[in-house]
Amino acid sequence: MCQAFSGLILPDAKVFWKFGVDSHTDLVKLAGLRDNTANAAEMAFARFEITPTNNNYLDPDGWQYKIDERITPVWANRKHENAAFAAHKQWLRKLNKILVKKEIVHPFELKLPAKITAKHISLLRQWDSVRDSVRDSVRDSVRDSVRDSVRDSVGASVWDSVGASVWDSVWDSVGASVWDSVRDSVGASVWDSVWAYVGSFFVLPEWKYVAHKKGEYPYASLVKLWECGLIPSFDGATRRLHGGKGAGILYSVTADELTKKNFDKASASSLPPKG
Repeated sequence: MCQAFSGLILPDAKVFWKFGVDSHTDLVKLAGLRDNTANAAEMAFARFEITPTNNNYLDPDGWQYKIDERITPVWANRKHENAAFAAHKQWLRKLNKILVKKEIVHPFELKLPAKITAKHISLLRQWDSVRDSVRDSVRDSVRDSVRDSVRDSVGASVWDSVGASVWDSVWDSVGASVWDSVRDSVGASVWDSVWAYVGSFFVLPEWKYVAHKKGEYPYASLVKLWECGLIPSFDGATRRLHGGKGAGILYSVTADELTKKNFDKASASSLPPKG
């Protein structure tokens, strides 16, 4: 699988690359080059990649250059490597315009709100209205902008840092209160939250499969809940808000109630956490 940043280096040290295109095969076609990379002495170009040494695009600890060929062209030297890194700097400037270098926070390690308010319930309603589209939207929208490698790296960073812990905590929290037949729904709903949080590390003009204003992140309601220390879950009938160590259930409401007009306004801000 091709990685970001991918490019083609020519004997005269010219570099061909295109932002959002990681496939060497596609780059060869775009450049109009003839693939004769079977002969080290006659190679008209060489495929290369520059990737984070720790595979973390949010917090790279260094960058490594690699010629991605079975054989290395006889003309390849430090001049070509330097040219590749110069192109990589240009690529990074473009990437950093859409990649948000913010801290990954664990919601259950944040200070809990004093109470569940109408504001939190309103955010839960907003999240309920867009949740079904989030996985495909984030996956496909980010892929179309920076391809799979950057998206998957950010996703893995979030999952390894907090996502798995959040999922396990919510799963354990509701395990005793829901039937086995709906526990998969709970797990899927937490996955949706993690996907929405992953998407918040990118700034894109358009997100697929969901209506939104240009430049607006359509899943911002989940991110706001996350950064308040609250994670939603849904078992097919009941929506909950979890928070604190152990992911305790702080609030619950049936899906039907939540969709009633002005439900969040009718739920006064004095509502205490339920658990």
